[in-house]
Amino acid sequence: MTDPAQRLSPVYRDMPLTIFEHMSGLARHLGAINLGQGFPDEPPPPALLDALARASAEKSHQYPPMAGLAELRRAVADFYARTQGLALSPDSVIVTSGATEAVASTILAVVAPGDEVVLFAPAYDAYAPLVRRAGGVPVFVALRPPHWGYDRAAIEAAITARTRAIIVNDPLNPTGTVASPQDLAMLAQVCVAHDLIAICDEVWENVRFDGFAHASLMMQPGMAGRTVKIGSAGKIFGATGWKVGWLITAPAMAAVLGRAHQFLTFTTPPMLQWAVAEGLDTPGLAQSCTARWAQTRGVLLDGLMREGFALLPSAATWFTCIDLAASGIALDDRTFSERAVHEAGVASIPISALWEGGGAPTGIIRLCHCKPETTLSDAVGRLAHWRDGL
Repeated sequence: MTDPAQRLSPVYRDMPLTIFEHMSGLARHLGAINLGQGFPDEPPPPALLDALARASAEKSHQYPPMAGLAELRRAVADFYARTQGLALSPDSVIVTSGATEAVASTILAVVAPGDEVVLFAPAYDAYAPLVRRAGGVPVFVALRPPHWGYDRAAIEAAITARTRAIIVNDPLNPTGTVASPQDLAMLAQVCVAHDLIAICDEVWENVRFDGFAHASLMMQPGMAGRTVKIGSAGKIFGATGWKVGWLITAPAMAAVLGRAHQFLTFTTPPMLQWAVAEGLDTPGLAQSCTARWAQTRGVLLDGLMREGFALLPSAATWFTCIDLAASGIALDDRTFSERAVHEAGVASIPISALWEGGGAPTGIIRLCHCKPETTLSDAVGRLAHWRDGL
């Protein structure tokens, strides 16, 4: 008799765990410091937790509207009006169970079998599998260290008559870099010229440092009606487990994307939605979270540089990248990450694990800095001591 497990879809049966789950699992098993998967060790702001407690005690626990609570859709639109100058109506907003579900809903609604979608390597690891499950074909364009800039000629060379969409992650996970104004203008011109929909994963929009303000591709000429902007309360407030996200696009497109969302998670816990709405409406709360992460980022960057690690430029996200060869480490990134978690007690992410296509850089690892200062100092000391013994 055939094992029923062998009759399951080979797409998932043969798919490995994500690198994030793999490294976090090792960190848990070994008791290592987890600077791999991106999440804060500290709780969300007290004001957000107070809002959640009140909502849990006073508000409904039953199904909210499929598109999201009216209060949250309005709060999201108002937040972006204040922080990014976007003129949005609540009808432009669909609340999702995390940003990854927003990406999935968008891809399912945009991509038809045979459509091609341009992605950039390195890339968040959910994009390509979701494109394939929609019947589409991911086409990768490589970005190159140290600045990971966009090359118009390479992008246009990847576009064919079958290209339907482009996925832009800005700020970029895993590198922590941001698109320049020139990059955004060029990407918009390419989308307009080739009639492409831009799926913009902008979850790190509020986690930016060094004076770099966020500008959405949606604001570029010709892009308001062809952009889907994706955001995340988990990244804004450091509450990743809440899984409250949203997608934003022209109302007519939002209605269609919402029909894909209704058959995925359908809706998101209402008490979390009310709390996030209050958090977005609270002046300075989001900025206070970023200020806290600027402090912990400084501790990690200063410690790594003091110990002689070579860092790649980054201005956003919870991540920084180390150039292993320039740091005197003669290991590829996957070997480094596997050995470091076992031998140094520190989990990291190898950048090559987030790469499809040829020419992956194999000497760069990513570390997460949104951890307590003592944890970060301990991790730097462990890595430096281990490196010196190699």
